[in-house]
Amino acid sequence: MEIISFRTPGLGDQTYLLTYEGRGVLVDPQRDLGRFLDAAAERDVELRFVLETHLHNDYVSGGEQAALRTGAELVLPAAAAPAYRHTPAFHLEDIEGGAGLTLRPIHTPGHTPEHTSYLVLIDGEPAALFSGGSLLVGSAGRPDLLGPERARSLARLQHLSLRRLAALPPEVGLYPTHGEGSFCSATGAGRLTSSIAAERAGNPMLAVDDPEEFADTLLEAPAPIPAFYRYMGPANTLGVPPMPPVRVPELDAVPEGSHVVDLRPRQAQARGMLPGSVGIELRDDFGSWAGWLLPYAEPITLVAEPDQDVTEAVTQLAQIGIDTVRGVVRDLGRDATQTYELADLDGFVKRLAQPGAQLLDVRMPSERERVRLPGAVERFLPDLFTRGVPGELDPERPVLVACASGRRAAIAAGFLAGQGYRPLVLTGAGVAEVAAAVERHTAA
Repeated sequence: MEIISFRTPGLGDQTYLLTYEGRGVLVDPQRDLGRFLDAAAERDVELRFVLETHLHNDYVSGGEQAALRTGAELVLPAAAAPAYRHTPAFHLEDIEGGAGLTLRPIHTPGHTPEHTSYLVLIDGEPAALFSGGSLLVGSAGRPDLLGPERARSLARLQHLSLRRLAALPPEVGLYPTHGEGSFCSATGAGRLTSSIAAERAGNPMLAVDDPEEFADTLLEAPAPIPAFYRYMGPANTLGVPPMPPVRVPELDAVPEGSHVVDLRPRQAQARGMLPGSVGIELRDDFGSWAGWLLPYAEPITLVAEPDQDVTEAVTQLAQIGIDTVRGVVRDLGRDATQTYELADLDGFVKRLAQPGAQLLDVRMPSERERVRLPGAVERFLPDLFTRGVPGELDPERPVLVACASGRRAAIAAGFLAGQGYRPLVLTGAGVAEVAAAVERHTAA
């Protein structure tokens, strides 16, 4: 048996391909199927099953299309009831794959009501567990994505589900879908894979015996929910078309009615952006931020460097169901009038010490609980886009913007510049480093 992992860092998720005796099992595939099917072909594996652990909240599934393209049997939790053909997975009703391969569905509600994990048995012996969004490495799948009304009920069910999985043999390998970087994780999952034994020994979620106390722990400080999540469940219930080919026309100008997303490095953005554009540097989480900050699935035009490959940007958007990229503009000419400043830690701290300095902290509330800067105006980055610029900030004076690394601060700076403010971004460092530098200066 071999298990190949495919990481999608920007979404914090993993897809798995299990191979055994020429048979393949694909688990929780993303929409960009090429990387999974190519891996199966390279190993001369016939894809026998496509498994879905739940109707995903954080990405558009490629499960239905993978099954249609390969002839594999598509298996979903029995209670999912999607609108397309599939085999329902009922609790503890084994699915035989031949040659000694057995898949045992285990109903594990909590992350979602229908959530089902899959225990893999080889010649009758438990070998691996695909736990989706149930038992995670050092954590558990969050229960509040379907709304606060159901969160506590689902949290209590998650308590039961985790213990159901922890009772499996200790040598069973653990392969969750959600991991580090996923907003589907309740407390910030750590490593990507594990074992039942390791989780029994070190997962703090398994140390809480009382269901109500467990629910309190999961719900006491819920992470924000990205705006595009609300569209993922319905899309995965109804089914989605194949991912279109990644073709991005070169444009001389932005089409009318299109949202402009500048994916160039922040140094280029700082020198000049198109007015009204949103600057999101092309990194692993580009698609997540674009899906969170822009109106969902409305037309998008990309702005890129002359030699910058935009294929990854289009793929990340397609993973969350956004197929509306109209093209890419590479020559901004004299229209790039929206600017901001960049500063390293030393320069930022010096500017912060000047009389009348104003600071905007765009980190998440949970991050601010750990480290705060006195006098900072606090507004989480997505709230800046939905609620606007805090009234305490004076557009006549520079606004110093910080987060944990400069990533979100640069996105915020583009927005502020478009609103007539004069942003200065801390880059290469974050609020924690600023706090430490200020403390050193005060002590001296």
